[in-house]
This record gives sequence, structure tokens and C-alpha cells, in this order.
Amino acid sequence: MKRTTPGSTPANHDTTALNRARQDFSGVESVWLFGYGSLIYKVDFPYIERKPATIRGWSRRLWQGSHDHRGTFEHPGRVATLVPEQDALCTGIAYRVTPATFAHLDHREKNGYLRFTMTLDFADGQSAEGIVYIACAGNAAWLGPANEAEIARHVATAAGPSGSNRDYVLKLARALRELGADDRHVFAVEAELRGMQGAA
Repeated sequence: MKRTTPGSTPANHDTTALNRARQDFSGVESVWLFGYGSLIYKVDFPYIERKPATIRGWSRRLWQGSHDHRGTFEHPGRVATLVPEQDALCTGIAYRVTPATFAHLDHREKNGYLRFTMTLDFADGQSAEGIVYIACAGNAAWLGPANEAEIARHVATAAGPSGSNRDYVLKLARALRELGADDRHVFAVEAELRGMQGAA
């Protein structure tokens, strides 16, 4: 499997065709996939095996726009992507899937996300190469950094075909707690959202 690392991202919102050309799965029976956002709790694809994993040097941030799932082109939601951060650990779920599964995943993650190959570390001390979808800074759906209060205000008013942006953040926070992951960014946005609800 050819290794790909994050770099520049094209201006087109739909990355489906680009992703299909990024890795060659010929002769490969299964591939590890790392989920760090909705892939943790919304598993709408078949998998062979599932277990917690971490990747090093990356942090989860709600800096990517969602025009097709948790928002619209007129008012995109904010969803998770990964940004480089030295010494950071990002906890998620790894799924061992067949290469055919990527036809569905490429469509699901088409709004600015590209497939990259990274090392996944498992709790038992083993590691493996896996695929991670990342929306890099500068892609066509990129919304970028903001403080957690500002992100929460944005999230509270966004919704799309997959539901409300608020529900996305709350479900992600719940799933991360179940994994034992300490994600200050996501938890801070969650706290702001719950505070807004309490004040309403």
C-alpha cells in the first residue's frame, strides 16, 4: 500500500475521485481505518475487527466545515479534522475493513477530506499502517481555528441532512468519554453547548 502523508489540499469540495487514486489496494485483503470523529459512533459500514487505537503528532479540532452532513453550503456546520501538534496523542477507533469498503467511505468523507497513511498504535503494544481521512488547512470547506465559545455558537445554529451539528458534538464527546480519551477541545465545546441550553 503506497504511503501518503498530509500536504496541500485541492480547492474542489468533492474529493471522492482524488481519494480513489491515492492508494493502491491491489492484492490487499484488509486495511486498517482510523476513525476519530463520527466514524467512532456512526458505523454505517461493515468491518472485520474493531479496537481502540491512537495516532501520534495529531490533535482533533472542530475546524472543518460540513456542507453535506451537519450543515449546508449557506451555513456549514463544524466537524472534526486533525491538525499537526508535536507530542499530541489522538485516541479513536481502528476498524479492519476490506478495500471495497472505501467506495462508501470516500463518498461519506468527500467534503474536503483526503486519505492518508499513518501508523496506528494499539493498546496491546502492537502497531499497524492504516488509513486516516484528514481535511487539511486550506481545503474548500475549511473554516479554521476559533475559540470554543465561538465554535459552540456556530454549532448551535447549524444542521444538515445527517442532523444537527449540536448532536454531532454531543455524540462525539460521549463516545470519547467511553473510550477514556481526554479531549479538552471537544469537551470545552460540549460544555459551552450545554451551558447555552441551560441558559435558554
